[in-house]
Amino acid sequence: MAYELYYWDGIQGRGEFVRLALEEARADYVDVARQSGRGMGTGAMLALMRSKHEAYIPFAPPFLKDGEFVVSHVANILFYLGPKLGLAPEDEKLRYVANGLQLTITDLVGEVHDTHHPIATSLYYEDQKEAAKARSAAFISERIPKFLGYFEQVLQQNPGGSSQIVGNRLSYVDLSLFQVIEGLRYAFPKAMKAYRVDYPALTGVHDAVAKRKNIAAYLRSDRRLAFNEEGIFRHYPDLDLAP
Repeated sequence: MAYELYYWDGIQGRGEFVRLALEEARADYVDVARQSGRGMGTGAMLALMRSKHEAYIPFAPPFLKDGEFVVSHVANILFYLGPKLGLAPEDEKLRYVANGLQLTITDLVGEVHDTHHPIATSLYYEDQKEAAKARSAAFISERIPKFLGYFEQVLQQNPGGSSQIVGNRLSYVDLSLFQVIEGLRYAFPKAMKAYRVDYPALTGVHDAVAKRKNIAAYLRSDRRLAFNEEGIFRHYPDLDLAP
């Protein structure tokens, strides 16, 4: 039975971190909100979230159905999928290390979102532009180097080698780091151009993931949605500053 991924149509967003793992493993999955021919779409996702009968309903997408089992939150989904897809360390203790790294990526993604919505998600970006400029300036000068510097150090100190961030083989965390770098380059091209040379191991992981056969095919396909100003990583020129 195919995995069912539930996420908003039209944006990469947080759902893309799960898609990358499914695509790398060539897993059989359905991107439910995008499958209009199935008579499901976004309505099925909202119906499950608002169900008065289902146990343990998810708070928000993305979430994944494996048969009747529903698992939510990106890091939690990947912690569940990783061993099944061959994208988690074989050592059980290292699986918790990988989960910790993925949770740190979750923190970073949350901060990226807050650069363009620093006051409230219910307000348009245009309603909070001045606050967004201040938040983005701090994010670029302080938080990007904080997070990327951390991941660079973990890569450099990985006993399994700096070609991957945990253990001695590719994991879902490497795929997620690829997405983070892609997203930051889209949202903050000036800032990321200046930072590029500071993180050689992180850049190496990004480039290696992009060249993987299944990922490269996915990136060329229409299944890979383009970045846009409705997702997590948004490019607003006013917010992109050279550090």
